Amino acid sequence: MNEIAPLASVEPLLDYLSSKSYVLNDKEKALIQEKFHPRLYRKRQYILQEGDICTQFNFVVRGCLRTYSVDKKGNIHVLQFGIENYWINDLGSFHGVKPSTLNIDALEDTVVLQISRKDLISLYQQSAIFERIFRVLIENGFVNLQGRLLQNFSLTAEERYESFLNQYPQLINRISQVQIAAFLGVTPEFLSRLRNLRSKAS
Repeated sequence: MNEIAPLASVEPLLDYLSSKSYVLNDKEKALIQEKFHPRLYRKRQYILQEGDICTQFNFVVRGCLRTYSVDKKGNIHVLQFGIENYWINDLGSFHGVKPSTLNIDALEDTVVLQISRKDLISLYQQSAIFERIFRVLIENGFVNLQGRLLQNFSLTAEERYESFLNQYPQLINRISQVQIAAFLGVTPEFLSRLRNLRSKAS
């Protein structure tokens, strides 16, 4: 617990909300302080495993998480990376209170601020601004998912890589080619050739 004490503040979350033009009064800030709890996950530690129910909505303060599934052949498919100021969970499992088909684990030592489903509902009941905040979050998540599906259907691997670089510029030197390849839906060898060609072209 001592390791996360300096990060126990909800200031990073309040700063994030302020950057999105949400103006909270003192009571609403106090509610965030009361309902969100910090937690440290070590590298390779699971936040969520397939078959478990997702019980927490996670805001990343520091570090990197990934959401992924494993197919019948054992191949890993990365759906999302969660880095600083990102939200990450399995919405279907969280809101439906049903077993998840996804895994979420830490690619780096990661600190998150977590809120449970019960506490989130309590926030909704105590101030309308929280319903608006999380409605927009979920809408944006749905839009991003649609965009990702469309990219997989219509873009080449090179174009998907360019899109990745634009979306996650901070990750290029933080995670392995294996992780990036699993996100793009290509082999690490193909990604290596792609990066070499891009490097020569520039």
